[in-house]
Amino acid sequence: MYTLYYAPGSAAMLVHLMLLECAVPYTLRKLDLEAGEQRSAEYLALNPDGVVPTLVIDGQAHAESAALAMLLAERHPEAALAPTAGSAARADYLQWMFYLANTLQPAFRQWFYSGEHVADGADVIKKAARIRIESAWSRLDKHLFLRGPHMLSSQFSVVDLYATMLMRWSRNMPRPATEWPHLATLAATVKTRESWRRMYAIEELTEWA
Repeated sequence: MYTLYYAPGSAAMLVHLMLLECAVPYTLRKLDLEAGEQRSAEYLALNPDGVVPTLVIDGQAHAESAALAMLLAERHPEAALAPTAGSAARADYLQWMFYLANTLQPAFRQWFYSGEHVADGADVIKKAARIRIESAWSRLDKHLFLRGPHMLSSQFSVVDLYATMLMRWSRNMPRPATEWPHLATLAATVKTRESWRRMYAIEELTEWA
């Protein structure tokens, strides 16, 4: 049994989508980030970093959205959301999951919270984050052009869900991800999936539907 602690539109989206794609029973615990519920003693006992998502699996709390998504793909191979160990596509799968987690997602934190650590340098940090994000979009778009339509060629996978969640985060940036044509096509494809529609309804999201 799974319990997902989440906030609408946050990095928990990826884990929520995976739970829906895997068609497994789960419960949701919504946190009000503006009210600071993620800093409560109860929640910090589950996730000492005070961030979402946290996924409780058989009574044990685990964190990190990319790791949780990969774990769910591994625990539910019947959903076919990741290449099996030893398969030809496995290396690309691992490469892109770590690229999104280590290169692209952290750049969004710099974009959204540019003054978090160095207030005087917020403008420079935000500018650097935008360059990094747009460079990533160019790389992903070229990859999709050469080897698409999905991030793993013909195989739909968790990588597509992850990339689309991050594309959504760029929706109000000066140059959103959908200005890259092959990324726009991938996003449109993912948004037709039942998991995306259900997640939007459950989390009561409206932007970029």
